[in-house]
Amino acid sequence: MKQIAELLLRAAVVLSGTAIVTFTLLWHAPGDPALTIAVARYDSVVSADIVDQIRAEAGLDAGFWTAFTHWVAPLLSGDLGNSSVSGRPIWPELRTAILLTLPLAFIGLGIGLAVSIPLAALAVRHPGGWVDRGAVALASLGAAMPAYWLALLLILCFAVKLLWLPATGAGTARHLILPGLTLGLGVAASLTRILRSALLEARDAPFLPALARRGVGPRERALSHVAPHAAIPVLTVLGLELAFLLEGAVMIEVIFARPGLGGFLIHAIQARDFPKVQAVVMLTALVFVAVNLATDLLYRLVDPRIGARDA
Repeated sequence: MKQIAELLLRAAVVLSGTAIVTFTLLWHAPGDPALTIAVARYDSVVSADIVDQIRAEAGLDAGFWTAFTHWVAPLLSGDLGNSSVSGRPIWPELRTAILLTLPLAFIGLGIGLAVSIPLAALAVRHPGGWVDRGAVALASLGAAMPAYWLALLLILCFAVKLLWLPATGAGTARHLILPGLTLGLGVAASLTRILRSALLEARDAPFLPALARRGVGPRERALSHVAPHAAIPVLTVLGLELAFLLEGAVMIEVIFARPGLGGFLIHAIQARDFPKVQAVVMLTALVFVAVNLATDLLYRLVDPRIGARDA
């Protein structure tokens, strides 16, 4: 319980720091946010009186700590507040955007695992062979290629040249293929290299020959001894990939013109709708913290020695 309490305390510190930094950066952003909100709300030339009214409504005329307190107090109870532009509650719109983004993130993760696990397993069977070298080369190429560049290549090949798949939009399963491949191949590049290295290191562990002499079969050695030793670095990378998938999905959605968190965030930034921007940032931070917390707990399940060292 003490270890879990320490992990929760760290999570609370990270979320608190994220809230303060995010609010500070938006508060000191250049330009007049009240004027931008007024133009976005009325879509026309606005008078100085309207700008002053919006500045008061949004709390932009209050001091920094007063405005921060008014924002963070409802946030502690789960209230994300209202949009500065529309005046409507943020959570229903944000929930709709999340539900549109999550399938893309999970498809990307599924593709990454489906590619990386067999590729790494084949590579470690014959270290230094042509399959191993090919897997390392593909993983290195995938890691070096920016996601937006890969997305453009996939659009050019499968949407423009071959006309097999749609390049933009949503609504059908076919619209998920290209953005899902873009996310999944990036995940596969990272996981393949780490999984290959972890399996090779675990396979060369000094206790494995002793197990073989005791009559432990290859399958049992692989499942009961090699896999747990290789799991720790893989869990680390997988946890990071899970957290980054949400961020990557936002960028990919913008490239493929998909509705979701990407469009939600871009429109909020353009309109200087600070409550919406802050809601997305806090959601992303919460995902990072939750994934890291779950990863730390999984460490202790896979290798109890980690919890014993921290005790």
